[in-house]
Amino acid sequence: MNALLTPLIGILVIAAGIGLSIGVHELGHMIPAKLFGVRVSKYMIGMGPTIWSRTVGETEYGLKLLPIGGFCRMVGMVPPKPQGRVDGKGYFGEVIAQSREDSVSEILPGEEGRAFYNLSAPKKLLIMAGGILANLLLAFLFTAIAFLIPTSTPTNQIANVNTCLPTVDGTPCDPELMDAPAALAGLEPGDIVTSFAGQPVTDWATLVTAISAVPAGDTVPVVVERAGQVLTLELTPVYVERPAGFGADGEPVRDADGQIITVTGPFVGIGPQIELRSTPLRLVPQAVGQLLTATLGAVIGFPVAVFRTAVALITGAPRGTDGVMSVVGMGRVAVEVAGADAQINDIAATMVSLVASLNMALFAFNLIPLLPFDGGHVVNAIYEGIKRQIARVRGLPLPGPADVARMLPVAYAVIPLLIISFLVLILADVIDPISIFG
Repeated sequence: MNALLTPLIGILVIAAGIGLSIGVHELGHMIPAKLFGVRVSKYMIGMGPTIWSRTVGETEYGLKLLPIGGFCRMVGMVPPKPQGRVDGKGYFGEVIAQSREDSVSEILPGEEGRAFYNLSAPKKLLIMAGGILANLLLAFLFTAIAFLIPTSTPTNQIANVNTCLPTVDGTPCDPELMDAPAALAGLEPGDIVTSFAGQPVTDWATLVTAISAVPAGDTVPVVVERAGQVLTLELTPVYVERPAGFGADGEPVRDADGQIITVTGPFVGIGPQIELRSTPLRLVPQAVGQLLTATLGAVIGFPVAVFRTAVALITGAPRGTDGVMSVVGMGRVAVEVAGADAQINDIAATMVSLVASLNMALFAFNLIPLLPFDGGHVVNAIYEGIKRQIARVRGLPLPGPADVARMLPVAYAVIPLLIISFLVLILADVIDPISIFG
């Protein structure tokens, strides 16, 4: 039963997360639009064929088949052609003319004042930035929720002490050798490490950092609390070669030639006591900042990452674990997390963190200053506001709405590239999925 239930839970959680993220994003557009009097004719979550809809008031609300986006249709998004403007001929000229015609045809008699293009530049900016900011707020919210969930946290209390040095192939070492530094120094399970090499230790992370900083061959003092007593021991870390990581099957990770990938570093031979702890909420801004920085870097490198993924598909080369993924990939990761051999708290926190990452990705992608992204409309509103402000300062008549229709050819060029990119990523996520567990 669990073998069938856990994948289903993972898929449902990520599907709900995607739907919620898209829905709140579109609410970020719709709510200010309605407040400013713009008629919103449609509010849809998803793309493609409609699977459910209901009209409430003047707005049709619905769900579409493909969870790859959504839209909030506001009447009058594209203004009429400015007087004296001559559109180009050919395909894009027809696209621009048709977009103007479609936009004007949505405006019902007597509601010209409710058209989006008649709003002031600040109101346009608030509407178009509303969706972007909604996803940023959700990233904060879900990160905070993940932090509130008590998760398995390694502490500075020792749970176990190794007696022997690790082997390169990951096989058990001989416990009778007694050559592990911690055992030789006299460390025991239950000891609480408060200082290592003169550095204060408050948790497992600071202990690992202190151990990593010890030069090869140096003997350092270790201060521990044991049964109410404070003891100072002498310990000499040993630099050893060991597997860089282990896969989901418990085997060492290997390179393309089948050789075990190893790392060399200081080894002490202790394991931490694990406790369920929540993360302090004061660390949420820092965590969100780190997530934002990483996501912006991924967005900037997105074209290169897609190209490398396509090359890997063609050549059969292994796919990097730090690559980008599609909605399918996120679903597979969610299934992997749901089926992991871990406590339910840890699984729940990881799931919530995935949704936080999704919202940060939506935020970062929509910052791109090109149509069809919201950033393109934001730039258009800013440009319009600057033009009008200059006209006010110079005492000139205020110019009309910015002609967003002339940016549509850019959207028609970007959309096919996005579709191709997503198809490449979906194919890669099916053939060679990324595993967060190695």
